[in-house]
Amino acid sequence: MMNPALDALQPYPFEKLRALLAGAQPPAEKKPIALSIGEPKHRSPSFVAEALAANLEMLSVYPTTLGLPALREAIAAWCERRFGVPAGWLDAARHVLPVNGTREALFAFTQAVVDRSRDGLVVSPNPFYQIYEGAALLAGAQPHYLPCLAENGFNPNFDAVPAEVWQRCQILFLCSPGNPTGALVPLDTLKKLIALADEHDFVIAADECYSELYFDEQNPPPGLLSACAALGRQDFKRCVVFHSLSKRSNLPGLRSGFVAGDADILKAFLLYRTYHGCAMPVHTQLASIAAWNDEVHVRANRALYREKFDAVLDILAPVLDVQRPDGSFYLWPKTPMEDATFTRELFAREHVTVVPGSYLSREVEGVNPGAGRVRMALVAPLAECVEAAERIRDFLRHA
Repeated sequence: MMNPALDALQPYPFEKLRALLAGAQPPAEKKPIALSIGEPKHRSPSFVAEALAANLEMLSVYPTTLGLPALREAIAAWCERRFGVPAGWLDAARHVLPVNGTREALFAFTQAVVDRSRDGLVVSPNPFYQIYEGAALLAGAQPHYLPCLAENGFNPNFDAVPAEVWQRCQILFLCSPGNPTGALVPLDTLKKLIALADEHDFVIAADECYSELYFDEQNPPPGLLSACAALGRQDFKRCVVFHSLSKRSNLPGLRSGFVAGDADILKAFLLYRTYHGCAMPVHTQLASIAAWNDEVHVRANRALYREKFDAVLDILAPVLDVQRPDGSFYLWPKTPMEDATFTRELFAREHVTVVPGSYLSREVEGVNPGAGRVRMALVAPLAECVEAAERIRDFLRHA
């Protein structure tokens, strides 16, 4: 016997993409360029590798689930600096918990929070990161999808959500800047959502793993902690944020992130994690301290992405309906043909891989909000991104 909820899990987008491209024969003289997977390709900070190497003797030490006080203090201090949280509001011992990347944490958090005895909903944007859906199904909740359409700035229209949905909601997932849209949830909207969470007693789980990829150095985008600070919400009640070093610091292989917010929720989540068996290795924690304490490499990282967006948009904007996002490293262009057809033909003719938007979304009431779009991840080096854009332009001119 197996957990029957496993049968409800949908194929991952990349499984569907492999099936779509199977049998296509791209020109051998054109090297493959992948804009499909959101895996950072910029160089990892050397000082983080040095911190790892300097602490390998810690391989002989069992880590604790709660993590080193020094790591939690470094994270709390970073949150204060980055999101304008007043000093002392974030108690590193109660409001912060290290995790092995946001993917693992988002899934586990859902298992810990959902009350299976109620007919609960886990509400998420649509399109969305597929972990939200899988985590909901395996926790015994029903996913509920809010479309992210161009007419609403690629954010859900939260004002249009019926009260009965909020009443059944147990977790509201946010992703800001969004995957795949790059859209930012405005501060005023975050404040409204906190009021709704209070009214209907649900948890806001803000996936902010792209928060450090933005364009204006003078205006870092706000997050859920910013909204708590603006509201004087010192207890962060019903609010939990998820952050990672993967995109911020080009360290996807380190598997290092954190959750922060409501102390009561984190206390229960810590209990769950103690049984879950997912403590972060001590040498990883020590290397993570070094990463969270440095912003120089993060600014340099943003500059690289800014350069790529500028170059690629110069090439694509005249031939494709595409806009610069608020943040993240994705483009979310509208395609002149069905998105899966665009993806397969582009691969077959130009050896460039993108992801159909419909693979990242669910059809609700006959509408798939990702249909007619593709996701392009500008993670490859500048020259490759430029070449990919030129190939896409050539493809469109001869489509």
